[in-house]
Amino acid sequence: MDHTATDAPPIRRVRPAYVVATLANAQLMLVLDVTVVNVALPDIGSELGLDRSAVTWVMTLYTTLFGGLALAGGKAADRLGARRVLAAGLALFVAASLLCALAAGPAVLLTGRALQGAAAALVSPAALAVLLGSVPSGARGRALAVWGTLSAVGTALGVSAGGIVTAALGWEWIFAINVPIGLAVLALLPVLTRAVPGTAARPDLPGTALLTLGTALLVLGVVRAGDDGWTSVGALGPVVGGIALWLAYAAVERVTPEPMLRLSLLRDPPVAAGAFLMIVATGLMVGNFFVGSFTLQRAYGDGPLRVGLEFLAPAVGVGLGAQLAGRLLDRVSPRVVAVPGLLLAGAGEGLAAVVDGSRLALVVGLAVAAVGIGAVFVTAFRSALSSAGPTDGGLRSAVVGTAHELGGAFGVAALSTVAAVALTAAHPVASDFTPAYAWAALAALASAAVAAVLVPARR
Repeated sequence: MDHTATDAPPIRRVRPAYVVATLANAQLMLVLDVTVVNVALPDIGSELGLDRSAVTWVMTLYTTLFGGLALAGGKAADRLGARRVLAAGLALFVAASLLCALAAGPAVLLTGRALQGAAAALVSPAALAVLLGSVPSGARGRALAVWGTLSAVGTALGVSAGGIVTAALGWEWIFAINVPIGLAVLALLPVLTRAVPGTAARPDLPGTALLTLGTALLVLGVVRAGDDGWTSVGALGPVVGGIALWLAYAAVERVTPEPMLRLSLLRDPPVAAGAFLMIVATGLMVGNFFVGSFTLQRAYGDGPLRVGLEFLAPAVGVGLGAQLAGRLLDRVSPRVVAVPGLLLAGAGEGLAAVVDGSRLALVVGLAVAAVGIGAVFVTAFRSALSSAGPTDGGLRSAVVGTAHELGGAFGVAALSTVAAVALTAAHPVASDFTPAYAWAALAALASAAVAAVLVPARR
């Protein structure tokens, strides 16, 4: 295949900025839906009569299917054509969002969330593959910086948007807003982007089934650990099953001529570094928002609107860190950005842990941590995807996307385990949540030490 195709300008000489803006908005829509339900869950639960298990599944279904199917979605984008898969995924996501908005009972809402997760697994890797194929190579670094910024800000902004929209319009609108955005991106796709051709590779059905189900089980197990504890059957069973299926995939991959995911890709230093940084950054971010939302609501008595407004500061911090990293990465290596970013995240977490009883100190600490996390977020994308070719862009994107969902699940599970007493207490105080922020600070500092060795020192 001619690899120079990715260097051609987009069709109709469309400015790369328009392509990036359109596709990045699709990604923004997906990552918003990871955290947008956080603050709205009490209202959803009371209005639809959801029990505790069903409330948990409103979040779990989306992240489990998004993370579990992302690798299959990336392979489909490379094989069938990224723009075709992107269009199909967007259409499904719009329909699923409308189903969630119109839900009058638990079954319909959970079905909609499951379909949203499956659609997101198609959209995310395909959109990034279309971006890599439609933007000239000279603009790829800036495009990935914008992509990473919006992905990071979307995850952060989901908490704020969920609180504000729920308070102003009702929880239905956190899903309904996806409909016009998704339709607009669908309409612009054939105008702004080129059709990225697929490959002639044969489908690896056994490998696809093993890897997809194994990843889904691992995400599910980690999410359940956040609810029931790491030693519970609901957590250990899926985790052990997921690891077993991954090992089975590794055995199958050795005898498969065209495997779904070449294990050598995970040994590629930039891809391995990008996946590691994405797991850490998303884990810290989503874990912070989960525990921080509980701290503000349970310890300080803040309502959904106030919590949404308070989380605007961390959202802005993520954007600032991501933008700064995008500029620096044009001149320095990923390691030079990743290590200080993780150290700054650790400092912010430490501030939130050290100062008890101060709402302002908590919000400022989370905002400082968010600046470092935003820088790490963009570095993860740039490290894994800057050298992607036309035949592996979708799969590389899917590796990063899977790391995103695994990181979010790990972050919530780990910090909710540390803060388990505070989360279940009838009247918790702010100091009850301090250990969670302290452990997050230690995790950030330990990750900085790993990044100093793992992340490439060359641009």
